[in-house]
This record gives sequence, C-alpha cells and structure tokens, in this order.
Amino acid sequence: MTMQTITAVAECPECFGEVELRDVMQNEIVQCGECGSDLEVVEVDPVSLELAPEEDEDWGE
Repeated sequence: MTMQTITAVAECPECFGEVELRDVMQNEIVQCGECGSDLEVVEVDPVSLELAPEEDEDWGE
C-alpha cells in the first residue's frame, strides 16, 4: 500500500498564516513558519491541519 503525499498550502489553525506543505503524508507533524506551532496533517484530500497533540516528557523513566 502506497501512502499518498501532497504538496500544497494550508492555513494554520493557530495563527491563520499560510503553511507550505511539501511531500507530506497524513499524520505527519509540520511546523508553522509564522507562529512556530507544531501541526498534524490530519487529512490530505482536502488538506486539513490541527494542532499536534502535546507529548509528555518521560524524563528517562
């Protein structure tokens, strides 16, 4: 099964700036160039971005 990649421009859900996406796949994490937010590509057709989930630090545990 081949994963679909896309190249597109999407809107950041945090600052509403433009985010350029180049050869990204669904569930990939990208960063907004405007505000620096980590974003998850939740859908590729049509392109949809959401704030990436925060990951807790495990501090080596």
